[in-house]
Amino acid sequence: MLASGRGSNFQAIIDAIHAGKLSAEVAVLITDNPGAFAIERARQHNIDCVVVNPSDFSSRDAFYASIAEELRKRNTGLVVLAGFMRIVGKVLIDAYPYKIMNIHPALLPSFPGLHGQKQALDHGVKISGCTVHFVDAGIDTGPIIIQAAVPVHHDDSERTLSDRILALEHRIYPEAVRLFAEGRLSVRGRVVHIAEDRHVEQAVINPLPRT
Repeated sequence: MLASGRGSNFQAIIDAIHAGKLSAEVAVLITDNPGAFAIERARQHNIDCVVVNPSDFSSRDAFYASIAEELRKRNTGLVVLAGFMRIVGKVLIDAYPYKIMNIHPALLPSFPGLHGQKQALDHGVKISGCTVHFVDAGIDTGPIIIQAAVPVHHDDSERTLSDRILALEHRIYPEAVRLFAEGRLSVRGRVVHIAEDRHVEQAVINPLPRT
């Protein structure tokens, strides 16, 4: 897990593991921010934590090479970005092709980059949501794994829409990790194919009703 802040999706995946919904182990939390609350979450669950400060390295490539080495030492099979606030470097992407996941608070390919929720509101869309995708060299351009949709209300603020989207992020991110852990995901071109299983949730979750 790579995180820079509070790590709520990090916690959602931990909770899914503890609930028996996800057969996986978090090998390490790597953060670029020594003040990240995700560190406290890792401590509470006895998860190894490594702070990798980019200012300690001579180049961006050296920074990501250090992260890749930390992951290799632990035989990491999947890298999960949980609010990691940096564009992933080529060194790490090449070390883990189609083995790095990210979650974005918009229905990609619409509204990539920062503040996806605000972008959606500014454009007046009626449906927004979140997307789990594999990471490639672009900004939120990798193959899409799972998406979930929520309605956008006329009186929404960035905060209320963000909260509604976050509730679904916490559902679909552990599900995407589960599919990977079960060997159910394959990428052909730009399309992620999910091997069928009667126990799997639908790849697109229906919008939540307004409460």
